[in-house]
Amino acid sequence: MKDYLYLQSKYVVPSYANRGLTIVRGQGVHLFDVEGNKYLDLMSNYGVNIFGYGHSQINSTIINQLKRLTNLHGSFTSDIRAEASEKLVKRCGEAYGKVYWSNSGAEAIDAALKFAALSTNRKKFVAAKNSFHGKTLGALSATGIEKYRKAYEPLLWQFVQVDYNEADQLKNAVDEKTAAVILEPIQGEAGVIVPDKKYLRKVEVSCREAGTLLILDEVQTGVGRTGWFLASHADSVEADIICLGKGLAGGLSVGATIMTNELAKKIPKSSHTSTLGGNPLVCAGVLATLKSLDEKILQHIKKTGRYLINSLKSIKSDLIVEIRGEGLMIGIQVSKDRDRILKDLQKNGVLAIPAADDVVRFLPPYIISKKQIDEAISVFRKVL
Repeated sequence: MKDYLYLQSKYVVPSYANRGLTIVRGQGVHLFDVEGNKYLDLMSNYGVNIFGYGHSQINSTIINQLKRLTNLHGSFTSDIRAEASEKLVKRCGEAYGKVYWSNSGAEAIDAALKFAALSTNRKKFVAAKNSFHGKTLGALSATGIEKYRKAYEPLLWQFVQVDYNEADQLKNAVDEKTAAVILEPIQGEAGVIVPDKKYLRKVEVSCREAGTLLILDEVQTGVGRTGWFLASHADSVEADIICLGKGLAGGLSVGATIMTNELAKKIPKSSHTSTLGGNPLVCAGVLATLKSLDEKILQHIKKTGRYLINSLKSIKSDLIVEIRGEGLMIGIQVSKDRDRILKDLQKNGVLAIPAADDVVRFLPPYIISKKQIDEAISVFRKVL
């Protein structure tokens, strides 16, 4: 058998920590390594494989499109792109009118920032401390986590960082020079930080009063992760721009920047484009994902998420500091040994994600069952 760990370490830039596993296939909520070992996936590939692996409807739709046409430049009309755009915009809500397609969440953020600057003729932004919006230069400029920013400073434009969940502080930072406020409805990389119930509504009001755009980064929280199609739907918040990515295309790489019609009118032709953005193959994945993400599965996410949180809260351990989350986006803050816990979970067949410096993060596929949650809880309790 080839030593794939060696081959990858020899030829791939080592920009990721290596978990020491060679994964070769997936089925349902499980991943399998090269030796045939099975792992319960509570990562869903960092929130990408929201319906797990081997989903028959999504896979068949993508395979059928693969046989027809994979790529098509945006200067041509694509039947699949047109239909996917219509359905996505309508799922986001009546406030939105157009979508710009790209290839990743970070690209969706970059587009949002450029469109905000273009439409307002301003280059000042207000973002949140400990936020994560991506690692391209534009998205990184908005990101408030110092360890990701420091090596690349000075970054782009003017980004004022305020404390998350402090609506008055944010309001005071917004002025007539501010192009947009950019926020995550729930901060993911910071450790699954859920704001107060009225926080986003207060931010929306502050933006409207100041004539400033509101950009919501729903790359991780959107497409059903919290039990709503958009996390902002829970509070009836309407942004000027919504950014999506991760699980939107059934596991394929995608970015989507959804905006109001009023804003779209201010974007000149050729000001920002993407050769592969919105290609027919990806849009087929988007259509299949949107079809699968019906009200029944959204209710399942809410119900199963509550069950998972309550099951975690039933664990008695001095290591657990706090359990936070909405739907199937959950963070367990621990007092120590976070990395050891992650490694021991993996050794016992459960895959989870780090967040912040002290949080174990769960982003399981939406199809996870109570029985599988019970299995994960049993392992987690043993590991603690």
